[in-house]
Formats: sequence, C-alpha cells, structure tokens
Amino acid sequence: MTETLFRDDAYRQETPATVVSAEARGVVLDRTVFYPQGGGQPGDQGALVLEGGAFVPIVNTVYDADRKTILHVPAEGAPLPAPGATVTARIDWEKRYRRMRAHTALHLLSVALPYPVTGGAVGDAEGRLDFDCEATLDKAEVERKLNDLIALNAPVGFRWISDEELDANPALVKTMSVKPPRGAGKVRLVAIESMDLQPCGGTHVARTGEIGRAAVTQIEKKGRINRRVRIVLSEPGSGS
Repeated sequence: MTETLFRDDAYRQETPATVVSAEARGVVLDRTVFYPQGGGQPGDQGALVLEGGAFVPIVNTVYDADRKTILHVPAEGAPLPAPGATVTARIDWEKRYRRMRAHTALHLLSVALPYPVTGGAVGDAEGRLDFDCEATLDKAEVERKLNDLIALNAPVGFRWISDEELDANPALVKTMSVKPPRGAGKVRLVAIESMDLQPCGGTHVARTGEIGRAAVTQIEKKGRINRRVRIVLSEPGSGS
C-alpha cells in the first residue's frame, strides 16, 4: 500500500520516497504526493528526481488493480529507477493547483444547483457536472450564484467517517454515478464551511476564494432529465 500524502496536505509539492518496484507500466513508491486518477479528477503529472539529479518524467498516475498501490506511469522510453533507490517525487504543481481550484468549484456548483449529480469531470481550471434535472437553467443566474458562493472565501477542510456512518447518512452522497471510495473502513468527507459536506477523495483548495472567478460557458440538455453544466475559471487576480 502506498502512503497517500496528498490526502492530508494537497499543497505538498514533493516528498522523498523509496522505490518499491519499477516497470514500464508504473513505478511504485512507499509514499507519494501524486494523486491517482479517480472520481473525475485526472492523475497528477510531474517527475521522479534521482539522487544524481536525473529525472524520470511521470505522464500519469493511476491505481493498480488492488486500488491500494499507486502507479507512477513514466514517459515512454524513460529510464527506470532501481528498486530500493531514494527519489524525490515532485508533481507539476501548476497543473495540480488548477485542478484543485476546479474540483472545489464543482462542489460549489452542486450547491448552487441542488440536484442529484449523474456525472462530472475535473480539468485544468475547468470542469463539468451533469445533473438529474428537468428545469430550464439560466447561464447567467447559475454563474451569479456560483460566484457569490466563491466570494464567501469559506474554509475548506476534511474529516473521516466510518463506512457504517456513511451508510447511516446516505444523503451525504450527491453523485449517482461515482461511489465514494471504500475498502479501508473509513470514508473521507470534504467540508466547505456552512455550505457543503460530501464524500470525496480528491484534492481541494483551502478556501473558496482561491478558485477565482467562474464562467458558466455552456448548459447542454443531454436528455429529458439531464443537464450538463460546464465552467471555466479565470486566474485568481486576473479581474476577468
């Protein structure tokens, strides 16, 4: 099992680690700051820096079949570190931070539109959610509601509950298509103060104000009771 440092500190950009195994399909470390793709959020990219200064580019991060071991997928043809070697695992921070902002924005979008979520995807400072919703949604109104929530600059934190506690509180689960990660006996909840609480294993910003301004770029009718809402974020401080 890989120790998942990103769960406790999404802002940590690197860590020393020991190579457990190394194959073309993925390098396994004893600990990592790399987020493995899941829950609609892509896997991190970055590099493993070797003791001599050389580096192994990492083009994706995924879970192995056991859902406990994390594979750092090297670029094709990249030299692999030896098992037992010490490396520095370093993420592409700018890309990660754009995804953190987008992921938190999508949680707020589910507050602005309180309908069951049937799907979603986190991108680089953009994303989408699909809602089980028959209502006609107005882009400008949804955008206003979302930005009003962002502007509250509410703190974002997390806590853990047991599988049994989650089973006793099914209303916590907003996503109909993505189930909370289970198997460890506990589930991580992401809390946006006074606004939202839901199971999520992804990475998030510490305060909603870090998201920046959100634009609702498209609302699509994907079926009689399915609406897809797409958002794009401005860079914080850009004023646009």
